[in-house]
Amino acid sequence: MPLLTFHFLRGAVRGARTPGAREFPAAAMSGTQFEEYVAQIARTCGVPVIMTPLSGDWGVDLIVGNRPNRLAIQCKRLGRPVGPGAVQEVVAGAPMQDCTKTMVVTNHDFTPAARKLAELHGCALVGGAELTRLRSMIRSALG
Repeated sequence: MPLLTFHFLRGAVRGARTPGAREFPAAAMSGTQFEEYVAQIARTCGVPVIMTPLSGDWGVDLIVGNRPNRLAIQCKRLGRPVGPGAVQEVVAGAPMQDCTKTMVVTNHDFTPAARKLAELHGCALVGGAELTRLRSMIRSALG
C-alpha cells in the first residue's frame, strides 16, 4: 500500500505543476497555440476560462474566473521583449470584458517601459522565465 500511495502522490504532484522550460516548446508554437497553452493552464485552476475571438477582443485574449473578480489576460508569443502596448491594450480592454484584474503573459520578457506601466496600473506580468509559475500567478491574481 505505501508504494501505491507514493505513485498516486507523485502523479498528483506532476499533474499539478506547470510544465518546466524543457517541456515548453514556445519557439514551435504559433500565437494562437500559445493562447491555448495559457488557457489550458488557467483551466487547471478550477475556474471558467473564455477564449475571446481573434478580432474585436478589446486587447483581451482570455477571460479567467467568475464575476466580479475576473482576470483579463493578454498573451504575447514574440521573439523580442513585449512593450507597453500590450499592457495598454489589456488595461483598456479589461473593463470592456467586465474584468477587474489584468495580466500579460509572454514567452519572452518585458521592456522597462512595459514594466513601469504595468506597475502603475496593477497589471501582473508573466515573462518566459516565470512561465513555470503561471498557474500559481493566476491563482494569486484571482485572489
